[in-house]
Amino acid sequence: MQKVLLVTGILLLVLSCKDGKSSNEKVYLDSTGKINDVSVVMDNDLWSGTIGEALRNMLASPVYGLPQDEPMFNINQIPSQVFSGFVTKNRTVLIIKIDKEASISFDNDVYAKPQRVITISGKNNQDIINQINENAPKIISTFKNIEIFHKQQQIRKVLFNTKSIQEKLKLNLDFTTAYRIAKNEDKFFWIRRDINTGFLNILLYELPYDAIKRNDSIINQIITIRDSIGKKYIEGPVEGSYMTTENAYTPFNTETILDNKPTLETKSMWDVHNAVMAGPFINYAIEDKINNRWVIAEGFAYAPSVEKRDLIFELEAIIRSIKIQ
Repeated sequence: MQKVLLVTGILLLVLSCKDGKSSNEKVYLDSTGKINDVSVVMDNDLWSGTIGEALRNMLASPVYGLPQDEPMFNINQIPSQVFSGFVTKNRTVLIIKIDKEASISFDNDVYAKPQRVITISGKNNQDIINQINENAPKIISTFKNIEIFHKQQQIRKVLFNTKSIQEKLKLNLDFTTAYRIAKNEDKFFWIRRDINTGFLNILLYELPYDAIKRNDSIINQIITIRDSIGKKYIEGPVEGSYMTTENAYTPFNTETILDNKPTLETKSMWDVHNAVMAGPFINYAIEDKINNRWVIAEGFAYAPSVEKRDLIFELEAIIRSIKIQ
């Protein structure tokens, strides 16, 4: 009888450790939430005071390059006492605590997966405000990166066959079958998706390495290049019309990394010469030294009378999936 009990116990232990995982290992639920929504966990009095103001100035600051002000993130404030159960499963959570020394922590998959939880603590309001101000770029990039990752995961569920792009440009990127290749000439691709209020677009092409020089005129160089491409390939709705850059809007330019390569990022507004059409664009010039070229990837949206933040965000997520061969 004792032998039977011993064998049974061993069997149960083996089953509980299936695939080398202990039964004590935490099981994560899938995280939830709309794209670019952040849950901010803090008491109501803090939210209505200086800490709440500092958070709103950071997380809800306007996105540059859009025709109207739209916040970087939508904020859902949750009182600490009701932060439990389902509401803890949002992908992006920022927790404010006044109970100890000033600190900030960046944690992954605390209540769900994938998830980013940032906790800011301090003895008083000023401690916390200082932490917010000092760590703002990292807070924003942490939340934005997981939202990009989530959007890319959604896109990969129904992928378009990009064989023609791979063959001609020696690169790949992920976009859904809702898009189509509207133009394929030489080594230029115009990829397009119709939406209820207009259309989303991605342009892909390459330039010789000496086409862009890193100097004080680099923004002007990029704008001149995109205007020449627009005139050659992106025709407007009437004869003689074509896409160009809106001169009244100052372009924003910064450097980033795409596919582990130095990349110039430019945001501004486009319009159509001789026609009433306009919208935002985001342009990436990827420095591909190995292949002695620049790879240009641009996303632009036309969607009159609707918010455009999440439209441009989708285009950015697609472009950031680029892998150069």
